Amino acid sequence: ARAVWLYFRFPLSLRLVEEMLLERGIVVSYETIRRWCRKFGATYAKQLRRKKPSRKDIWHLDEVVISIGGQKHWLWRAVDQDGYVLDEIVQTRRDTKAAKRLLVRLLKKQGLSPKRIITDKLRSYG
Repeated sequence: ARAVWLYFRFPLSLRLVEEMLLERGIVVSYETIRRWCRKFGATYAKQLRRKKPSRKDIWHLDEVVISIGGQKHWLWRAVDQDGYVLDEIVQTRRDTKAAKRLLVRLLKKQGLSPKRIITDKLRSYG
């Protein structure tokens, strides 16, 4: 996994990553590193591109009705101004307690509150 991080974080070739690992006593071929990059690369690249939370961020909260196994559920989502999904929660009920649970979890996860939170002004956001 470290090799994939090196490849995506720095402008290194697969063979250079192979040599760096060999210097540390880890014997893998560049082909193995290429396979790891195909398997794990998108996840690492996404994490590297993700910016740190800021007090200038604007969050958008929305809810959507979805059907799971023929039963109605509510999908609550928080998205930042860049379209990155910050958190989501699926519940069978639609009430203030559910919205509060999402917000508390989101604030803990992000570590700071945003500049503004935009909602669709539903009563459950109270």
